[in-house]
Amino acid sequence: MTVPFVTVEGPIGVGKTSLSKELATTFNYHLLKEIVDENPFLNKFYENIEEWSFQTEMFFLCNRYKQLSDIKNFRLTDDKPVVADYHIFKNLIFAKRTLLPTEYDKYEEIYKILTKDMPVPNVVVYLHASVDTLMKRIAMRGREFEKMISRDYMEQLVADYHSFIERFENMHPDIPVIRFNGDQLDFVKNPNDLTYVLQTIKDTLQQRSLQQ
Repeated sequence: MTVPFVTVEGPIGVGKTSLSKELATTFNYHLLKEIVDENPFLNKFYENIEEWSFQTEMFFLCNRYKQLSDIKNFRLTDDKPVVADYHIFKNLIFAKRTLLPTEYDKYEEIYKILTKDMPVPNVVVYLHASVDTLMKRIAMRGREFEKMISRDYMEQLVADYHSFIERFENMHPDIPVIRFNGDQLDFVKNPNDLTYVLQTIKDTLQQRSLQQ
């Protein structure tokens, strides 16, 4: 098996970064943590989505491209596994929702050029939860720009994620997608839930290794 590369995905507030940190600590993986707070357009984006969506999405795309390119360096230097708290396909989820059709066409062209030779994950961990749960978690962590996120926006985002992850599974049947329900599992506060999640991911990686 090639050096493991695990990506953790799901809507805003579902616990991607928390789980990725646990995976990195428990299994001694490199952690790739997406840049969010550093995006200079984000506050403006939530104030006026139509006006600032293209700048916001391009910033995220370029930074994620750079981070994912570093995976090749990690593997060349020490063959150390990698866990990322995002998959770059999320760019298309947000861009499709926020960009005008003409902008999205241009954006998609750039996306395809940048990602055509990106490292492919061995496993995708998909975290999902109800909108009620996500809104509560977003409120608890208190990020200033996230206070402007509306319930309607979250409902659309959750639906978009479900559709996109199904499409991803159809397009990449060889890449296991592990689903965890955030309404039923709280791996941040419940050690037993965390143990279950980590063991499930470990078992999936081992099974995938045997198949290769």
